[in-house]
Amino acid sequence: MTLHVIGAGVGRTGTYSLKLAINQVGLGPCHHMEEVLHNMPTQVPLWSAASQGKGDWSSIFDGYGSAVDWPTACFFRELLEEFPKAKFVLTLRDPERWADSFGATIYKLIEGTDQAPEEMRGWLEMAAGVIAKTGFPLGLERDELIQAFNSHNEAVKKSIPASQLLVFDVRDGWEPLCEFLEVPVPEGEFPRTNHREEFWDRVQGKD
Repeated sequence: MTLHVIGAGVGRTGTYSLKLAINQVGLGPCHHMEEVLHNMPTQVPLWSAASQGKGDWSSIFDGYGSAVDWPTACFFRELLEEFPKAKFVLTLRDPERWADSFGATIYKLIEGTDQAPEEMRGWLEMAAGVIAKTGFPLGLERDELIQAFNSHNEAVKKSIPASQLLVFDVRDGWEPLCEFLEVPVPEGEFPRTNHREEFWDRVQGKD
């Protein structure tokens, strides 16, 4: 098992669109937080251990050819060491718009862990821990979220060799991504998905 593409961008930067795009160009299956949600009994303990410095990457990514979104984005340094030939994609968006989106979705979700159904709490606790480890503990104000977002992105740029890193805005579409991944540009539009309403539908298990 080896990962060919690793997403270092945090959630709400177009990571679900990137997952669909990677699958479409044949470099998947692509791991995403949705995969954890669909396989909690196996994935949650593995990621919880990883957040404590015990990442069993071969088990976590068994069957996957790439990975994006949280929890993966938290561990870009460890994954560079584990997969030194992988290509990394840092998805970005306007920091203020990101903070508003994150605050209305992921942050709001993990803030409500105590009120969540029992079967969801282990997943939410793991997610909150990984997100805090990335630099976004609960309790940050909007300006602090923006600062943490910028700090994470700068850390990625400093840690990943420039030749292995694409800084990518999903609005730029197929061309820069396919050129970086050295794959043909598919027909059709670049995937555009996972707006705030879709986020809540995915969490609730709706199609």
